[in-house]
Amino acid sequence: MRIATWNVNSVNARLATVLAWLEAAQPDVVCFQEIKTVDEKFPREPFESLGYNVEVYGQKSYNGVALLSKFPVSDVRRGLPGQDLLAEDAEDQARYIEAVIEGPRPVRVGGLYLPNGNPIGTEKFDFKMRWMARLNAHARSLLELEEAFTLCGDYNVIPLPEDAKDPSAWVNDALFQPESRAAFRALKGLGLYEAGELGRQPPGAYTFWDYQAGAWQRDHGIRIDFHLLSPQAADRFVGVKTHRDARDMEKPSDHVPVVIELAD
Repeated sequence: MRIATWNVNSVNARLATVLAWLEAAQPDVVCFQEIKTVDEKFPREPFESLGYNVEVYGQKSYNGVALLSKFPVSDVRRGLPGQDLLAEDAEDQARYIEAVIEGPRPVRVGGLYLPNGNPIGTEKFDFKMRWMARLNAHARSLLELEEAFTLCGDYNVIPLPEDAKDPSAWVNDALFQPESRAAFRALKGLGLYEAGELGRQPPGAYTFWDYQAGAWQRDHGIRIDFHLLSPQAADRFVGVKTHRDARDMEKPSDHVPVVIELAD
């Protein structure tokens, strides 16, 4: 089973690009982030015509996640447990979707779009940290089920200096703060396995290049899109590929897909 995560940065604006990549790469399951549309305006038909079942948790103009699967899905969840009602408009932030993929050997897939958190020293950063704490609690509950699962998506965290071409450019950014990085380590410390490490991806396997200042042309990227696997999923791990070429497609997202393969 091949499972992709991709922050598409507006599914309707980049529909032709997204469909072209799907037809070429043929993933079985896809988690999109930043679809930037409400459910009823999500372009279901083009994806269904490619054989995907479609589950959407949308939001107007911002955020929004979707899950596509060529297998039947069950136990669909929209939103993390422990909704943070203290944060402004938090109840309206569509950032998490999860389902059991009913393949030959089922796997649970959670697709997430973690808050950016900028600027630091504001409620936005506090919300990011609270959201990560809720994700940690949910991951603990999933681990108790002893199932194969991946929590994949745009984590908006640069875990290590080698995950950035120029770490010094990010020292005042929420993605590279000690608190953000510690929360990511704590998540892995529950017993989750990061696919890039399992697959021994080399330094420079970046997943995001800003549109500004020629970041793509100068390869000033960062690695912020991840699959975190349960032990049961890690036992089935075959490989991981970062589809860097997608950043060079016509009208690209600023992120590229990351695809893992699990044995059936």
